[in-house]
Order: sequence, then structure tokens, then C-alpha cells
Amino acid sequence: MSSDSTHLKTHIHRVRVEFGDCDPAGIVFFPNFNRWMDQSSLRFFVSCGIPPWRELVKSRGIIGTPLLEIHTRFVKSATYGEALEVHTCVEEWHRKTFRQRHVIRRGDELICEGTELRVFCVRDAENPDRLRSIEVPEDIRAACS
Repeated sequence: MSSDSTHLKTHIHRVRVEFGDCDPAGIVFFPNFNRWMDQSSLRFFVSCGIPPWRELVKSRGIIGTPLLEIHTRFVKSATYGEALEVHTCVEEWHRKTFRQRHVIRRGDELICEGTELRVFCVRDAENPDRLRSIEVPEDIRAACS
């Protein structure tokens, strides 16, 4: 199920770029964009009323939403001292996976955008060292759609 992202529930995560986020040329080191997208992923769920993963693991066994796949496209550079916004939504829900979209802006300028394919996971009952994906919980899907 895919939708136009302008009609999807969206969370905005604000980031202040620090000197240490940049490479020697003063440009944000690319993995930091993925770090901010990952932060925004959890904050999206919390903004929709979903408890943090450490609470869900106690109440429902859900340890979080590990990544299966990421795609990132860089459009413009950013540097320290700048304020960025990560706009995050779920653009597709499937039976066991969902795709989150992140759009990073500096004001009206597009800096970077990315998508993440994720799953909800629990510990495997037979081998607690392993994770097992589960169907997307319907109540979480409803709260975040």
C-alpha cells in the first residue's frame, strides 16, 4: 500500500549540525545523515503514541525495527552550525515489512532523502540469541497511518 507522502502522518526531527559531524572539508560526513534518519525513525513511532522499544520489549516482546535495506540520495551539502529537519513518514506498509521515507531539508532546500525497509522483530523463542520478524502489529500500523 503506497500513498502520496503529502497525506501521510509525518514527524519532523530537528538537528543542529555540529563541527564533529563534518569531515575535514567541513561537509557533513555522509553516515551522519543515516544516523539522523535512524533517530527520526524511532521518534516517528513515539510521536504516533507508540512506546519506546525498551518498553515494548517488556510488554509485547518487540525489540524494535531492524533495517533490511537503505537507499540514500544526496542533493546538497551541509556544514556545521546549520539547522536541518528530517521529515519522516511510513510510505508503504506490507504484511511483515514497512518502508519509511526521510526527507532532510535546510529551510526549503532539499539536502538529502532516503528510504529504509524495516521489520518488527522479537527474540526467537527457541534461540533467544536470534531475532525473528513478525507481522506488522495492526494497532501500531493504525496509530502511524
